[in-house]
Amino acid sequence: MPYPTSGPATWLVTGASHGLGLELVKQLLAGGDNVAATTRSTERLTAALGAADTSRLLPLRVDLTDEKDVGAAVRAVEERFGTVDVVVNNAGYGLLAAVEEVSDAEARELFDVQLFGAWNVLRAVLPGMRARTSGHIINISSILGLTAFPGWGAYCAAKYALEGLAASLAGEVADFGIRVNLVEPGYMRTDFLRPVSLRLPSRVTDGYQGIREMTQAHQGMPGTQLGDPAKAAAAIITVARTGSAPLHQILGSDSYSLATARITALTADVENGRELATTTDIAEAAAS
Repeated sequence: MPYPTSGPATWLVTGASHGLGLELVKQLLAGGDNVAATTRSTERLTAALGAADTSRLLPLRVDLTDEKDVGAAVRAVEERFGTVDVVVNNAGYGLLAAVEEVSDAEARELFDVQLFGAWNVLRAVLPGMRARTSGHIINISSILGLTAFPGWGAYCAAKYALEGLAASLAGEVADFGIRVNLVEPGYMRTDFLRPVSLRLPSRVTDGYQGIREMTQAHQGMPGTQLGDPAKAAAAIITVARTGSAPLHQILGSDSYSLATARITALTADVENGRELATTTDIAEAAAS
């Protein structure tokens, strides 16, 4: 079993100082597990934890986009706790803008955190997990890793990339006893839609009035979202402890509805394109 059957498990959680990551750290510490928590500000993390028992906490200020920094952090976790049993790649932020409006620098910065930061963590933890033939990697994606909306093109692109990476990884490491999951939440009552986590483009383009209206609607959404981050954190812990969740674990009734609608639409696209698709085979191969 990837999850320890006796004694505390050691978790590495990225993006841990607010939102879902912070709630997850709180619950893990309350449950007696060891937690290594990465953040851009360890002071903010410890302040947010308040009176929680932090004797099993290793706060780490880590630049996830720096491969050497990530490697040093993982070594620090192994020195403190011995192993890394569960990794939660949670760090990220939103970017709400038309595709045309997103600059090259903004797109690369987003991918550096959402995709390459997670990849740095994977490279750092996988050798130890393979050597132990045990481990669990949970990648926090989004319903926007399965579907897409106008204005979320850059964010969707990064989450779609994470989904492809994780799905390939799951097949590669299964024989080593390592489990991989993608968690795809819908809207949750975190600060994701507030300025701390939701960025806007440095320049806007005339004509995208619909995107401006969507931005305004999302900025007014905090406090009305369906998802409970405490329940989502508990669900992630269940995913790790049971080891029975599907590769794609939806969280939230809104996420479930959007995912099923996407499956229906994609199925219709595939079927509607079937006639043209079958005309591109080499004739001899098709006949055989």
